[in-house]
Amino acid sequence: MKRPADPSRVGSLLAWARNRLEGLEAAHPAQDARELLEWVAKTDSIWRIKEPIEPELAERFYNAVELRASRVPLQRITGRMYFRGLTLHSAEQVFICRPETEIVAGIGIEAARKVIAEQGTVRIVDLCTGSGAIAIACATELPEAQVWAVELAQEPFALAQRNIETLVPSRVQLLRGDATHPRTLADLDGRIDVVISNPPYVPADEAPTQAEAAFDPPLALFGGGEAGMDIPRGIISRAAGLLKEGGLLVLEHSASQAALMREAARETGFIEVFTKNDLADAPRALVATRGRISQ
Repeated sequence: MKRPADPSRVGSLLAWARNRLEGLEAAHPAQDARELLEWVAKTDSIWRIKEPIEPELAERFYNAVELRASRVPLQRITGRMYFRGLTLHSAEQVFICRPETEIVAGIGIEAARKVIAEQGTVRIVDLCTGSGAIAIACATELPEAQVWAVELAQEPFALAQRNIETLVPSRVQLLRGDATHPRTLADLDGRIDVVISNPPYVPADEAPTQAEAAFDPPLALFGGGEAGMDIPRGIISRAAGLLKEGGLLVLEHSASQAALMREAARETGFIEVFTKNDLADAPRALVATRGRISQ
C-alpha cells in the first residue's frame, strides 16, 4: 500500500495504518494503529506526539504496522498486554491474555471480596498463572489478600516474576512447579478460600484457527487426553486439596467442555457446581464450591 503523502502528521499516519489493517481478522484497525503509534513514539497518548513527526519514527511505525498486517499479535510487537486495567509485559512463548480470562478473574475476585467482608482477609491461589495476570489482578484489587501463584514452564515463570516485581512486588508468592501435583503448595491444603485457574484446556480437535493463535505456545493451549480434560481434571483435583470447606474454584474452559467440567468437579467433592457464560454468552467458566472435607 502506498505510504501517506504527509508522514509528518499524526492524522495521516493513523489513516494510512487504519486502511492497511482494514479487514484483517481479529484486528481493530483504529485501536491497533493508535497503540502502535504510541508505542513507537514511547508515549501513552497520541496527543503527546509532537509534529512534525521525524522520518525515523514514521519508518518504525510503518514497520510495526506491516508486522501487524502479517498477523503478528499486537502484544508480540509492543511487548505489552492489558488485563483488568493493568499493563503487563508480554513475551514470546507465553500465552497472551484474553478478555474472557478477565471475566474468570472477576468471578474469583468478587467471591474473595465476600470472604474479606466476613473475615478481614482472604487466601487466593492462581494455578497455571502464565504471565501472572490473574494473581497480579487479585493482589492489586484486593489489598487484604494473600496470593500464591504456580507456573511450570520456564518462559512464563520468568515473565510472571518480572510482572510481579514490576506491579505488585512482595504481594504474590510465586512457585515454579506442576500445578496438578498433589505436593504443590501442600502446606496450604485446606486453608485456601479461592482458587482461580486458566489452565491449558483446548481439546485437540478445537485447535484455534486464527493466525495470531500460532504465536501462543501449544503447552499453554491444549489440555491433553480425551476432550482436552487431562490438565483441567488435575487442576480440579489439586484445587479440592487446597480449598477449605466452602471455598470456591473458578476455572476457565472451552464452551464444549462445560458438562465435562461440572461432572469432574462433582466427582472430586465439589458442590453448588455451575457454569458461567462469557460476554458472548458462551459457557466458559466452571464455578464450584468445595464440599465437606472428610477427616
